[in-house]
Amino acid sequence: MNSVKLMGNVGREVNVREFEGGKVATFSLATSDTYTNRNQEEVTSTSWHNVVAWGKLAQQCEQLLSKGKFISVEGKLNYRQYQNREDQTVRITEIVAYKIEEVARKMVA
Repeated sequence: MNSVKLMGNVGREVNVREFEGGKVATFSLATSDTYTNRNQEEVTSTSWHNVVAWGKLAQQCEQLLSKGKFISVEGKLNYRQYQNREDQTVRITEIVAYKIEEVARKMVA
């Protein structure tokens, strides 16, 4: 089964393109992981993910998402490649979303 669920912040404004069959939305998602190293220092590591949404979900992304929003994304991993202008192979890993929700952050006192 190919399934992924991530929670993080929208990294850039949503880019929406229209074509004959509908719309496609793309954006980046930043996820963070915090741990304590050997020196007892707290270290935060950020990973960046490419997210793609199609059709109705793309429309919802266009209307509701903006840079910095904290969201949950459910989808599947997709791997693709193409030849660029310099005839080099470019490999892309992306999450093809089927569910995106805004998440309320918990306040820590």
